[in-house]
Order: sequence, then structure tokens, then C-alpha cells
Amino acid sequence: MAPIDVGYFLSESSGTWKPAAIRGLFPLELRPGMISLLAGKPNPDTFPFEQIDIKLKPQPGQKESQVLTLSGKDLDEGLQYGPTKGLTRLVKWFEGFLAHVHDVPLPQEGDWAFSMGSGSQDVLIKAMGAVINPGDTVLVEAPTYPGGLNYLWHERCNLVECVVDGHGLVPDNLESVLDSFARDQPNAPKPKVLYTIPTGSNPAGSTLSEDRKVAILKIAKKHDLLILEDDPYYFLYFGPKPQPRSFFSLEQSVNGETGRVLRFDSVSKILSSGIRLGSVCGHKSIIERIELQTANTNLQVPSLTQAIALQLVERWQHQGFIEHCTRVAEFYKQKRDVFDKLARKHLEGVAQWDTPEAGLFLWIKLLLNRDGSDGDSESLIREKAVEKGVLCVPGVGFMGLSGKTAYVRVSFSLSTEAEADEAFRRLRSVIDEARSEQG
Repeated sequence: MAPIDVGYFLSESSGTWKPAAIRGLFPLELRPGMISLLAGKPNPDTFPFEQIDIKLKPQPGQKESQVLTLSGKDLDEGLQYGPTKGLTRLVKWFEGFLAHVHDVPLPQEGDWAFSMGSGSQDVLIKAMGAVINPGDTVLVEAPTYPGGLNYLWHERCNLVECVVDGHGLVPDNLESVLDSFARDQPNAPKPKVLYTIPTGSNPAGSTLSEDRKVAILKIAKKHDLLILEDDPYYFLYFGPKPQPRSFFSLEQSVNGETGRVLRFDSVSKILSSGIRLGSVCGHKSIIERIELQTANTNLQVPSLTQAIALQLVERWQHQGFIEHCTRVAEFYKQKRDVFDKLARKHLEGVAQWDTPEAGLFLWIKLLLNRDGSDGDSESLIREKAVEKGVLCVPGVGFMGLSGKTAYVRVSFSLSTEAEADEAFRRLRSVIDEARSEQG
């Protein structure tokens, strides 16, 4: 089945990137017998590193730690400039892994392409630049991730907020917004992009059910939308099984087409945030525009972090990687349970939230006004909570248009049970004082 024609979605600015004069020729170096005088690559004989050993934590059932060793050609590759899309073996590994996880053909057999980024936000922002012109109308969840919001604000996009509840983006609201858009905003460009975080949303913590994803895919086809599926918490799912399939997995069976979903993944939450590895997969024409920008800006993901990750995933193979993800998800489920219990202990009656099924966050609505109306959490959290020694994020930073909100985002990833208990106690005293000031 052929992918959709994405010419309508490609931005004007992304078409102005020129192929990199040097990097565009890199693939030719792989031809048998080729003598390359091409790139100004430093000679690895001058590098001071002979071998890098990395000791792994013992895995369940292991008595001793294992050691990853980078040496010889593998180390030379990790210390050298590499392909724009990523080290060839690592790209092939992740292509196979994502094809397995999402039950789609390999890209060589299907209608998608893959590229690495310095974290998923790197390729997310480049993808937005590839499909969004300044002033375009973009559909965003309310609340949503500020990293995406900030770029859209920078491009002076016309943001249209769509309702999110405890189960994610609400399809009926999305369809209502689109059906009435021409009447409500007759002079604005028609929406062509939907930005969504479907699993363990940052900040809402919500996870879209498969039924909702199916409904949203049908709406996207009806209104000719491109879906940016930003899913860095996909492997931190600890809700009921089976886990809802991704938009990327579902699009062909639901709509009889491919290419309408651009998917972003990350290993930041499951291997290391400092290793800065993320990826994008989707329509080949869009991936090509992203890689053109990479080749002309930051050139590539650092080869050394890719080489380290490659040693690890080739040792683990797909099943070992999935088993690690399962252990990480269970770790955060236990953290979630502790935070949820302590939040109920201290905030019952003065706050509301939905218990998340994935991710790292509680999205808590503070009941600041005794009359039941919504208050504004921003100054309370930025000033009075800080004075009492507790930090969380005011919800206003996650809202595209709203001037105020009663919500705050609380992360449960790092704090101990004792720290969480004290933090919620302090937060409760802040809320009590705010309510008492109303007389």
C-alpha cells in the first residue's frame, strides 16, 4: 500500500535546505574498492583512546556485572564522524526493534523511514520545522509539553487547544473543533498538524486508549491532518495489559493508508537521559527533510554515545531490551503508587488528580477557592511553595493559550518516600493558607 502524498504538509522553509556537499557523498565511501579523499575526518591514530570499558549493573539472575568493551574498529567508529541518520548497525537494530514492537514491515519492505536524533526533542523540533510554516494553525493538547509549545510560539503559529481528560485527548472535542473551525476562525489557515503525547503525557499523565486512537486516526483522515506522535514514555507503561497500540502501528489497519503519522521515540527514560538518543520514523519525504537540516546544522548524533548504545542493544537483543523496559516500568509503577498514596494522605479534599498508567507525573488540580471555582496556581507555587521548601511546576507553562490554571505538575521519578511525604505535607500547608485567606 502506497503512503499518502505529503507534499501538502511540507513547509516552505524545509525545502530551502541544500544537500550537504560533503555529507551527501558519505554513502559512496561504503562502495567496495572505493578510495575516499572526501571528508576532513581526523585520523583515528591521533586519538588518545585505546579502549573504553563500561561496567553494567548486574541484571536479575546474574551474580556478577558484565562489561561492555569498545575497542578496535568499533571504538574508531565511535570516535569518528558518522552517518547523518545514525551509525548503520544501530539504525538497523532500531528499525528492526520498532518494526517488531509496532508490528509493521521493516522500512526496506514498507513505506517508512527512520532517523536518529540527539534525543527525541531534537528530531521533534526539526520535524515541526519540516511541516509547519510560520503562522500555520496547529492543534495542541491542553495541557501539553512546553518543549513543543515554545517552538510553535516562536513560529507565531495559530494554536488551537483540544481538551484532554484523564484518558488523554478527547476525540469528540477534536472533531467538534475541526467541524466548527472555518466558522470560528474564518481568516485562519486550516489546521494541518495535530501534536499529541499519547502515553503517560507530560504533564497530564494520561494514556490514550486504543479506541480513542482509532477514532482520532479516522478524524485525521477526514480532515487531512498529519499526526505528530510524541511518545517518549511509551516504554514506561504500567497500566492494564495489553498496552494500547501506537498510532504508527494502527494507521494502515484503521485508515487503509500510511504516512499520516510521524512517530518520535526516546531512550532517555530507559537507558540514560545524558546519552541523548532519540528517533523519528514516518513518511520518507519528511524524514529526508529532517536529515537535510541535521546535515546542515549539528551533523549527527554523537558517534560515541551511539557506539555505547550499540554494544548494549546488540548484547541484549530485542527480548533483553524489552525485559529491561519492563523492569524500568515496574520501578516507576512502584514510585507512582507511593506518590499516589501520599498525595491522598495529605491532599484529600483540597486537590484532584487521575492516577496515571504510564510516565513520571501526577497532574494535580489544586482546589484553592472554597466556592468551587478554579484558582490560579502560578504565584502560589512559584512563591509560597518555594518559601516552604517544595518545588513543583505551575501548570500555566503547559497551556498554549490559557492565562491561568489551577494545576501543578509533580514528578515522582526521583524523590524517596520520606521526601514525598514531607513535600506533600508542605504543599498541603500552602493550600490551607491560601484557602484560609479567603475568610
